[in-house]
Amino acid sequence: MSLEKEKETLRSMIHLFCRGQEHKNPLCDNCSELLTYALERLERCPYGEDKPTCKQCPVHCYRPDMRDRVTQVMRYAGPRMLLHHPVQGIRHLMHEKRSRPNDQKTA
Repeated sequence: MSLEKEKETLRSMIHLFCRGQEHKNPLCDNCSELLTYALERLERCPYGEDKPTCKQCPVHCYRPDMRDRVTQVMRYAGPRMLLHHPVQGIRHLMHEKRSRPNDQKTA
């Protein structure tokens, strides 16, 4: 999946989470901060366009507190993506199933 598609999915998930928590619309300050941080991390990903999903990545580039927040967002928004953004949700699931960093692929 391209980094742009990954960013689009991340934005959708954070927006779903923020709305579901009844935060301000479009994004509360905490969710906006998380989105900005996560997008910066995506830009600096050492895997670039060959990036695996964060869940499967051997490099944890998020600070522990931000990783916890993103995990919370993913747990909430992941199942809801299929209802609100079905194409993005299915694309993310397919990418997660087949993505592994180059050093973990088997011959």
